[in-house]
Amino acid sequence: MVPSSQTKPGAVLEAPSPPNLREKALRSLSALPPFSPILSRLLASLAAEDVSFAALGDLMEKDTVVAGNVLHLVNSALYARRGTISSVRHAISLLGVNKLRNAVLGMSIARVWNRVKMPANWSMMRFNMHSAAVAILSDLLAQRVQVEYPEGAFVAGLLHDTGRLLIAMALPQEHARILERYAAGGLTMVECEKEVLGFTHAELSADALKHWKLPEEIQIAVRDHHSSPASAAGGLIPLSHVVDAANQYTNSTGLSILLRNTDSADASAVELLGLDAEKLQLLLAEYREENNAMAVYFH
Repeated sequence: MVPSSQTKPGAVLEAPSPPNLREKALRSLSALPPFSPILSRLLASLAAEDVSFAALGDLMEKDTVVAGNVLHLVNSALYARRGTISSVRHAISLLGVNKLRNAVLGMSIARVWNRVKMPANWSMMRFNMHSAAVAILSDLLAQRVQVEYPEGAFVAGLLHDTGRLLIAMALPQEHARILERYAAGGLTMVECEKEVLGFTHAELSADALKHWKLPEEIQIAVRDHHSSPASAAGGLIPLSHVVDAANQYTNSTGLSILLRNTDSADASAVELLGLDAEKLQLLLAEYREENNAMAVYFH
């Protein structure tokens, strides 16, 4: 792009990168390991298809890794109960459908990501830990504030940075240039992506969710999580704003994808959602407890 005489000093210009970079990154979805039957059914349930959770119980029992993780979780200190729970169906009844769905989605997605070959400048452990933490906090926030499409909060948080993974996997040279530009300072990660690629990881994440046929509300929340409005029609908080706040808080605690993250790390972002100080502190304590219990499954 040739700067015009009207270009403001310091403005970020989109690079004249090949127009097929976005398509190339999206095509890399086909190179991902196949989703397990249980993950496919859970994703289908988010798209409002008729999915029987009794059938999901059957699938969990057949997936020894998922079954073992569910039983380990329900017997952990987070859900401490008298006696050991040894039945997946009993665990389902104790955790509840939503908590179970979220836990198994997180575990199953992490298993897929861990089988992906990535460049040396990418930490899959940090990516999994960050994604899970944002998902957990987004879900807890959505339970306590008036937000659009609260049932999509966990999945939006879990998949909000899928585009960053696809860029690193499919466009390793461009990813390295983005990291170099970011390390040089002066620009946010999103601005560096725009400069190098002409699009952002948030936009690419939304493209991936559309490919997986997830609800449009989740696609929009993921696409806009770096540019979300503070409020929407009817006074509701946009889901993208909740994910943004959870992302910023999580980054501020050090659970970021990059070891050195200098933007999108405002711990006070969650305060702007309107919870009073006491309720917010209780929520954050619950988040830390739940995230610590779940962290072992996302390495």
